This record gives sequence, structure tokens and C-alpha cells, in this order.
Amino acid sequence: MINWTRVDELRDEIGAEDFAEVVELFLEEVEQVIDKLRKAPDMNTLGEDLHFLKGSALNLGFRGFSSLCQTGETASSEGKAETVDIPEILDCYEASKQQFQAGLEQ
Repeated sequence: MINWTRVDELRDEIGAEDFAEVVELFLEEVEQVIDKLRKAPDMNTLGEDLHFLKGSALNLGFRGFSSLCQTGETASSEGKAETVDIPEILDCYEASKQQFQAGLEQ
């Protein structure tokens, strides 16, 4: 679910202090889009929302979440936004976030 190699690479690239700031910013930005998908997903912008989430997820090693976002982004670009399993994406994000935060504490 989490690509810990990517997490370690990012931490090494930017340093431990800046890494904590990047994680905080990532979670804030992603949570805004996640809240939008929870409350009132817009099928007209779903592909764009999932593209943003996918890119953010890849940067921080959220491999499974990124993959689901890619699948949804592709479906949206093919005019099939209504087939995207938004609850699955949201559940995967929450599980990924929990696993990520638990891993950081170790």
C-alpha cells in the first residue's frame, strides 16, 4: 500500500525537517479534494481531481491509492466517470494514511 522506498528517498532528498512540512502540506491539500469527493463529487471535474490526487500520492509513496486514482482518472477521461468507485478510493486513502502515519511513528 505504501512505497516505503519512495518515502525514504523523499526524506533523504529534502531532509527530515522539511520532510515533516511536506507531509503536512500533502495531507492538507489532499484532504481538501478528499472532502469534496466525500460530500459532493463533481463528475465533470472528477478526472482532474483524481489526477491531482494521483500525482500527490505518487510523490509520497501512496502506491495503492495512486493506482486507484489512475484507474478512475482513465475512466473519467473515457466519459465513464459514473463508473468510478469513489467509496473504494476514499477507503483506500484512509487506510493508506493510517498505515503511513503509523510507519512514520516507528
